[in-house]
Amino acid sequence: MADSVIVEHLDRVLVISINRPQARNAINREVTEVIAAAVDELDERDDLSLGIITGTGGNFCAGMDLKAFLAGEDVTLPGRGLAGICRRPPRKPMIAAVEGWALAGGFEIALTCDLIVAAEDARFGVPEVKRGLVAAAGGLLRLPRRIPRAIAMQLALTGEPMSATDALRYGLVNELTPSGAALEGALDLARQITPNGPLAVQVTKQILDGAGDRTVDEGFAEQEPLIDRILRSDDAREGSLAFAEKRAPIWTGH
Repeated sequence: MADSVIVEHLDRVLVISINRPQARNAINREVTEVIAAAVDELDERDDLSLGIITGTGGNFCAGMDLKAFLAGEDVTLPGRGLAGICRRPPRKPMIAAVEGWALAGGFEIALTCDLIVAAEDARFGVPEVKRGLVAAAGGLLRLPRRIPRAIAMQLALTGEPMSATDALRYGLVNELTPSGAALEGALDLARQITPNGPLAVQVTKQILDGAGDRTVDEGFAEQEPLIDRILRSDDAREGSLAFAEKRAPIWTGH
């Protein structure tokens, strides 16, 4: 695995750490390819329930590496976008563990995730307009779904950053931690999820992801085959049996 990204397996969690602290973890082609491969691994392995993405050296990610861009590197993948994740997130839940700056494409990576745990001194921003650019990796599409539209508009049009405290207040961030403890906080949150049925967790995320785009009636119609799949699964039977026998369930993801 490339040195620019560290991929670790901790119980049922896949941890992806962007490891370019000298460049504030900016995204080059190598980072994009390794993250994409890690996300594929997350989705394919039954022994993994969710992923965490973070950055080393005190920052989450400063977005696209402009030096790499000027050198002709394509830091996106067809159909998958920036970092191999922004246009096509994993099917399984993803937590962003944010220290320091999550800027531009880095913020857009965090917005791709389902949950965000941030250090209390973290900062989020989409400063593209300050450089005559437009945030094109999904930030302008996802941000108004996560926070009030007027606040999203202010962030995007001014290019000014948002503090972690404000991000928590607007519901963008799930939990704050002391500086340096975002990853441990994300792992604590993950440990509340991993004991649950992995197939049920994945399908629950899938239903929630589509809920905002449908009426309630449409939502019921869309979720019916997914719920039927769960009810026929080995894990549904195991969960009920384990409850009756007063023991921890043994999940297979099937």
